[in-house]
Amino acid sequence: MATTVLGLVLSTATEAPPRELAELGRLAEDKGFAAVLVNEGRGDALACAQAIAAATSRIQVGTNIANIYYRHPFLAAMTAATVAELSGGRLVLGLGSSHRQLLAAQGITTRSPREDLRAYVQRVKQILAGEEKNPLFAARPCPWPVPVLVAGLTVESAAVAGAVGDGLMPFLPSLDHLKTLLRAAREAAVAAGRDPAAVDCILSIPTFISNNLGAAMSAARHNLAFFARLPNYRKQWRLCGFGAEMDAVAEAWKSGDRRAAAACISERMVNQVCVYGSPQMCRSQLAAFRAAGARLPLLAVSPVDSSDRLGATREAIRLLAP
Repeated sequence: MATTVLGLVLSTATEAPPRELAELGRLAEDKGFAAVLVNEGRGDALACAQAIAAATSRIQVGTNIANIYYRHPFLAAMTAATVAELSGGRLVLGLGSSHRQLLAAQGITTRSPREDLRAYVQRVKQILAGEEKNPLFAARPCPWPVPVLVAGLTVESAAVAGAVGDGLMPFLPSLDHLKTLLRAAREAAVAAGRDPAAVDCILSIPTFISNNLGAAMSAARHNLAFFARLPNYRKQWRLCGFGAEMDAVAEAWKSGDRRAAAACISERMVNQVCVYGSPQMCRSQLAAFRAAGARLPLLAVSPVDSSDRLGATREAIRLLAP
């Protein structure tokens, strides 16, 4: 019987030290998961990926998603090459341009994030391939392939993934919008003279496991309401057909009321964006995301009845192991 391919994304937005992320990576490998990737919140996603690689021997490791404005492309390429070599070629490098508000709060200004992302991906790939001709300090080619996937919420960003990346790494699209993004990526690949069938798709999916369906739905609504504070996600969800929800959420957030904002998230929206409910329900929902084009779904686990994200992740590894 073929094994279902499933991955996991771990969060540096929590206070978990890297050694705990490495422990989760080892557990996921033991349970048959295909990949463990790390997002970039309060920690260094590439460094955490290396910590997981050092604790494992087979599972893919990587970033979901590393912020292009935090690292010079030469450093990103050299760090990626180092992790690829030390892991025996298990690295997946996901890159994205983050959010203007978050970057501005850190003193980082942006003018054209999409074009910055295109140029950054191209240069990282050139450096990894040893194609950048620096007369003073030319980098040697990385002996291992490093797939570079590109974050995309709109068809324009998805086109960047198809034109210059090795695949698409979206976050929080609806099932229907995921199909639209992949179509745009593959059309851009064709226009660039590349093989559209080679465009990969790795998708992180908010996951809430509980036999208490009402509690799982409530946790999912609160999670989506949190992300709806950011204009990029509101824009994407409008494109997904959730304009009424986004109007109501934006109004609720004016008073800082997350509970009210969560109440604005419809059941239809949760069904299109999240995995939630019993393990059996979650497996069925994951199958729908695969059918929509996600070659490798990643569980982005949040707790339902507690604040223990690490504990909920361990339980998800046990309950949804491939």
